[in-house]
Parts: sequence; C-alpha cells; structure tokens
Amino acid sequence: MLTSSTLIPRQSTRTSNDISSADSHLAKVDPRKDAPAFGDAQRDLPDDALKGDDVSKAADEPKQTVETTNIDAVSQDDSQSLSLLLPENRSDPVVESHAEGETEQENIVANKNDEVATTTANEEKDQKEDETQQRTEESAGAEQQGKEETDQVTKESNQNQENQQQLQETTGDQEISDQASTETEETRQQREETEGNKSQDQTQQITEEAKKETSQQELEIESHENTEQSQQQTFEGDHQQAQQEIVESKISEVNSIPQAAIQEAINDETQQQEQQEPEQQTQTTDNQQSQEIREEENKPDENEESQQSESMASQNKETRQQSEEKGSGSNQKTQNETTTEVKGETFPVGAHSEIPKESKESKKTWSTQADQSENEKERRKGESNSMDGSIYGYTWELCNVTAGPDYIPCLDNEKALRQLRTTKHYEHRERHCPDESPSCLVPLPEGYRRSIEWPKSRDKIWYHNVPHTKLAEVKGHQNWVKVTGEFLTFPGGGTQFIHGALHYIDFIQQSVPNIAWGKRTRVILDVGCGVASFGGYLFERDVLTMSFAPKDEHEAQVQFALERGIPAISAVMGTQRLPFPSRVFDLVHCARCRVPWHVEGGALLLELNRVLRPGGYFVWSATPVYQKLPEDVEIWKAMSALTVSMCWDLFTIKNDKLNSIGAAIYRKPTSNECYDNRKQNSPPMCKDEDDPNAAWYVPLQSCMHRVPVDGTERGSQWPEEWPKRLETPPFWLNRSQMGVYGKPAPDDFSADYEHWKRVVTKSYLTGLGISWSNVRNVMDMRAVYGGFAAALRDLQVWVLNVVNIDSPDTLPIIYERGLFGIYHDWCESFSTYPRSYDLLHADHLFSKLKKRCKLAPVIAEIDRIVKPGGKLIIRDDSTTMREIENILKSLHWEIHLTFSKNKEGILSAQKSDWRPATYAASF
Repeated sequence: MLTSSTLIPRQSTRTSNDISSADSHLAKVDPRKDAPAFGDAQRDLPDDALKGDDVSKAADEPKQTVETTNIDAVSQDDSQSLSLLLPENRSDPVVESHAEGETEQENIVANKNDEVATTTANEEKDQKEDETQQRTEESAGAEQQGKEETDQVTKESNQNQENQQQLQETTGDQEISDQASTETEETRQQREETEGNKSQDQTQQITEEAKKETSQQELEIESHENTEQSQQQTFEGDHQQAQQEIVESKISEVNSIPQAAIQEAINDETQQQEQQEPEQQTQTTDNQQSQEIREEENKPDENEESQQSESMASQNKETRQQSEEKGSGSNQKTQNETTTEVKGETFPVGAHSEIPKESKESKKTWSTQADQSENEKERRKGESNSMDGSIYGYTWELCNVTAGPDYIPCLDNEKALRQLRTTKHYEHRERHCPDESPSCLVPLPEGYRRSIEWPKSRDKIWYHNVPHTKLAEVKGHQNWVKVTGEFLTFPGGGTQFIHGALHYIDFIQQSVPNIAWGKRTRVILDVGCGVASFGGYLFERDVLTMSFAPKDEHEAQVQFALERGIPAISAVMGTQRLPFPSRVFDLVHCARCRVPWHVEGGALLLELNRVLRPGGYFVWSATPVYQKLPEDVEIWKAMSALTVSMCWDLFTIKNDKLNSIGAAIYRKPTSNECYDNRKQNSPPMCKDEDDPNAAWYVPLQSCMHRVPVDGTERGSQWPEEWPKRLETPPFWLNRSQMGVYGKPAPDDFSADYEHWKRVVTKSYLTGLGISWSNVRNVMDMRAVYGGFAAALRDLQVWVLNVVNIDSPDTLPIIYERGLFGIYHDWCESFSTYPRSYDLLHADHLFSKLKKRCKLAPVIAEIDRIVKPGGKLIIRDDSTTMREIENILKSLHWEIHLTFSKNKEGILSAQKSDWRPATYAASF
C-alpha cells in the first residue's frame, strides 16, 4: 500500500519516468526542490475524463511516459503499490497502438545504438578527466603498436570510403546496410582501408587544432566528435569489432596528439563498450523524454518544460550509476511485475477506457443551468495561463474584513449590502458576490484545533473552533447547544424536540408510516435547520438531509452543523429560487423555521412545492398547528386556504405529548386532476416556457408547475426504495437518449458507477496516503452522475455533489439515486463557512474552469472551505495540474503525491496550518 511513509519529505517534488525499464523508473529523480511533477505523454484515460479533441493522438505516440513524484527510494513492492493508481486494463485500440509504437521505437533505437551511445560522453567528461591521467601510463605500450598499424589502416580506409560512396549513390542507405551483412572478405578489407585513410585525415585535422588549443577539455570534446563521426560511418555487423577498429584508429593519433587526449579517446570507447547494455535503457528513456519536452515547447508552459529538461539532463550520471548496479535479470523481473500491476490498477488505462469521452453530440441532449437560468450572471474571462514562470509566483495576505475567520465572500459583501434598496424579502441574506473574486486567505480562530472525529463530533466540538456563545445563551434551555469547559456540547434537542431528535423522528414516522425513513424516504430538505440536530440523527435512519439556514443573528448555526459533521449550507428563502432542481426531495421539514409561508400569495411555499417530489410530504411543526393565540389562529387559517388552493392534502395532524408540540403533515398531489378542477386559478399554473429546473439566480415565480403524468417522465413515479435506487438507472433514462459520455443514457450511468467503484477501491482508499477515519465532510466539485459519492457509500462520510452551471444538468439523476447536491459556479465563492470540509474532489474541473476565470482565486476559495489538515484530490490534464501544484505549494499545502501518464494526472494534497502574517487592503 502506498502511504505517506513511502513518500519523500513533504514539499519536495521529484519525478521518475517509467518507459522500458523499471530501473530507470526508480533511478531518474528530479533534484529541483519544487519542480513540476508532470510530464506530457499521452495517457489512455477514460474517455469520460479526456475532454479534448486530441484523444486519438495517443495511438500515434510510440511510448508512454509515466511520472510519479514524492518517491525517494522506492522498493520493488512500493513500485507495485504505486501502480495501483492506474485503472484496470482492457482490450483497447489506443492501448494496442501504443504497443505497436513501442515496437517501432525499439527498432529505431536498435539501429541507432552507436549514435546514442555517445550522447552521454560529454556528461561524463568530469569523471573521465581524473581517470585519464591514471591510464595514460598504461597506453605507452599501445602507442608504438598503433604507430605501426596506421599505414595499413590508412590504405584500407581509402578504398573502403570509395566503395561506400558508390554504394550509397546506387542503392541508398538501406541497401548499403543490407549489403554490409553479405560483404566478402575482400570488400571488408577495402572498407577498412578507406576508414583508415579517413581516420588519418581526421587525425591530422585534430593535430592542427590541438596545437592551437591549449585546453585539455577542448581536446577531449574534439576527440569525442571524431568518435561520433567514425561510428556514423560504421556498418551494422560485429559491433565489438567495429568498436575495436575505432580504438585502433585513435591510437594512430599518438604522434600528433598529447598522450592525455589519446588515452581519453581509448577510455571513452572502452567504457562505452562496457556500459553499452545498462546504458541503452537509460539513454532510450532520455531520448524519449527529450522528444516529449521538444513537443511541449510549443505549448504555453515553455519555461517550465525547459527547466524540467535541464534538470533531467543534470541527473544522467546518477541514473547511469544506479542502472549499472541492477542486473539484467532483476531488470526484466521488475519490469514484468510493474506491467502486471498496471494492467490491474485504476488510474490511466483500463477503467477510464471503459467510459467514452464526453460526447459533443450529447450536448444537444443535456441542458445546463447556464442555459436554463434566466438571470445567469455573465462571467468575466480570465487568462487561462496566469503563471509568471516562477515555481510559485504568488503572494498571499489575510482577508481584511469585518467577518474575520467566518468570512463568506458572497454573503459578507458589505459594499453590495450597503447598496440594497430594501431588505424586506431578506435580500441582505442572499448571495451578492464581489465583482473580483477574493485572492486573500481567511485567518484561523485563535486556539483552533483539528476537528473531533465522527460520530463523537455530533455531540461535542472544540469551543475555539467556533467560538460563539450566543446560541448557547438563548437556546440552551431547548438543548440546542451548551458550553461545557473547552467544548460546545449538543444534547440533541431543538425548539420542537427538546427531549431529543430521535424521539421526534420516530414521532413523525408513527404519524405517517408511509414515510418509511431510509427506504421510501431517503433525501429530505430541512428548512431553518438551526444546528442541524434533526439531520444529524437522521443518519441513524439511513436518511440524507440537506439542511440550510441563513447567516443571521443566530450566530454561526450552519457552522456548528458542519463542524459537527452534519451537512448544511448557508441559504435563505428570499427573492430567488433555491439552488436545486425541481421534484427531487422526498420530504421537506420545517420545525419553527420562522418562514412566513402564507404571505404574498404563498410565494415561499410555492418554492417548496417546486422542489418537493410528487407524492412527497411537507412536515410543518409550528405553533399555529397546536396553539390558539390570535396570531397563530390567523396564520393557520391562511395556511389552510393556501394549501387547499395548491391541492396539498392535509394528511394528518398529530400531537407529541412528550415535547408538547404538534405537526401538520401535507402531501403533494401525484396528478393534475385537482389543478384542473379548481374554481379559481390561484395560485396560477406556470407558463409552459417556465423551466422548473432553472435555479441559478432565478427569481421566485408565484406559480405551480403541472405534475408529470407521462410514465417516461421524471416525477411520474416514485424512485426505487433505498438502497436499490443507488445502483439502478432511473426509469426515465431511456436508451434512445444519449448519455454525457456518448453511450445510451442507462449504460452511461452504469459504466460511470463501475468506473468510480474501481477508482475508489483500488486507488483512493489505499493509494493516496489518506486516513479515511479522519474524513467526514466530502465535496465532489464536479459531479456528473454521482458515481464518486456512490462508491463511498460504505464509509462514514457524506458527499455534497456539485453540478457546475456550464455542465450537463445531471443533478436530478443524483437525487433520483438517493444522493444530494447543489448547483454552483466555481468562478464564485461557495455558500459555506470557512473550514467546512475534510476532503474536496475535483475531476477535470480546472481545465474547463480556467477558460472562464482565473485559477488563483478558485484555489484560494478551496483553501477557505477546507479544514486545516483537510485533503484535496485532483484529476486533470498535466498542464493544468502543474499550475495548480505551484499554487498549492505557494499556499504551503503539502503535496503528498502526484502521478501522471499521457498528459493526464492525479494529485493528492493536504492543507497545513500556515497563514500569512500580513493583511490585505480592506475591501
């Protein structure tokens, strides 16, 4: 298992490339402290992840490059564990094309072994200078012998050169190579004479240059150039004999070249011959890497790639030394084992290949929130590559705002709030995002400590993490929250369930048995949730609760919920629709939620009607249900008239004697019969062109949408019972509809689920060094079908699925399978408190996002909402990953692991406790 113990010291990034040899994979390490961790070889990622148009180019590339970082001294077992980051292999045309490319490349490399063998000579010159002096004395005897053989070699070389030129003119280079294998002894001797003559001419030239140059280093370089020229003219055949002939020609230079230079040439050729086999694999890796770097130079990250190329070149000597220590048998064994692991892992090849890329044709089928929402804000477009070329390039300061450690940019925009004309409809509690997204960091509360783990956190949290006491003062008698030493404790009560939430939950179930917590009723909405104890205890009934409340005078109530490990968002029922699709919640709950449902034609209750599933229940536990005060009586009459006109059925009214409260439970109709039979069209039915799913910055509409009655339309039937609904494609996904990834929609759904199960099981749970016992609050920043959240079902976590406004609107599918989520635009701040989440997951989000806005403010937003010690998992193209990695390092995040293949990669990072020392200018 790849854990943090197998990684190099944090903040140090190294790179290793695995092409044809496990040895070179283990040996090539980038020495730069913070070098980008990704290469640019094309990866055979799932078509769901590859969103570009150049997927087919993978088949044309002869090699695949694998890069890993944060591995200092990886053993053979660790290498196998790392390979678990790759997806299961399957028969795939792109993969087969890579295999054919590898064979072609091996043939090319074999034909150019002589030429490649000399590429490392210059890199070893420092070491050889020391060895030259030691071996000079040993060459004295060979000096005389070389002198005697010069004449003979010269004659043979002259004749051979003439024959060679004639053959090249008539038959070409390839025919010369073929004829060389069948040459007669006489032809070979003639060639040797020609080479000898050529060597003598070269010797004279070197002699003249040597007289003019006094530097022994320059003589050494010229000697290597002569070696390269001789090797280029040597035919394929007996390689060892050819090398010996070159050595002999070098000895002939004794009379005119200093002994040191002569011995240098001999040493060069001898060492090249001895190191030929172990170096071939390393040299092949270097050539492949150089080719990739040259290709990448045409891209925006030219400076970074140039730095990476120079850093890799500086490591050649270390790589060769490590390679020489490996036996050929060990090399083959390691390589075979690595290949086996790659075929069974979850990152780049198999699992992704089973899911096609996001289909262009599917965009015609799926609408987006940006298309649907009438008042969708136009986003400014930022530079897609805002890096300044340095490894970090960012300066951070603390946010200088009144909200301090609790700063939510879109809810604490004081400038926008001062310009509001009215706050009658809670406009001051709605989103008002700054025109320029903040790039400052939120400070930590004094005395902040790492959160208590679930389930203990449901009952108590550290006081200094949310240092607010007002709720304890005004709601302590109702068992909301109490201050107990260094803790804030939560007895589990609420305004309507002082004696505990579990009793109240059972009371609702007994009132309407058909609610069937955790079976028929799986996803619910809790309005005005307080500290969210109702939703927190519903986990024991296998129910997911989307709790929300405004950021108001009830100090940090949503922040309490999130610190406890209970899902919640900051939102208000004001002038805009809630950020959810229509007809998705199985039940809506309001316990003294302080929402005036009956006013202004019931606009707010009509919004609940929009998001409530046909046949779903509205539980209203409030004083007008059971008290007879004049105000309560008036509200009850108004609510009764409104709900009748909305065709809601008052299913039952029940009293809870223990808590001395009562609840009225309504049911939404499952047909349009009541709507059609109403005497008055009030509230009116919505116009046909009004899209009930449009929810991003859309004003409230005081109207009702008709209930779907077509058996193939969403909302016409109740979903499967939980947990079957998690794995079952929704009934309204038909095979004639194209899925997001180009398959028939039900097949797309199933393939996505299987894909994420493999990724989570084989990579995320064991391969990223994450202690999942410390993870409770999770967000999938770019969910599609909710497959990632579904794959985490057996863990003690909850996942908020975010569907981006410019992505296919798949959020109804997520709710249909018993999960929950929200619409959002990541060019804006999220409606949650700082330090809300333990883990964020982003699959190919940022490469799309940076086309619309700058990445630095987005990463600053991630830093805001992730807890200290929290984790981030990113999957994206390697170019985007390098940019994000640099931003995270500038924020002092700890990069636990980066891994890339075929221009696609994965990154795992952890937030530290670091905060800047200075404050930004006030907004």
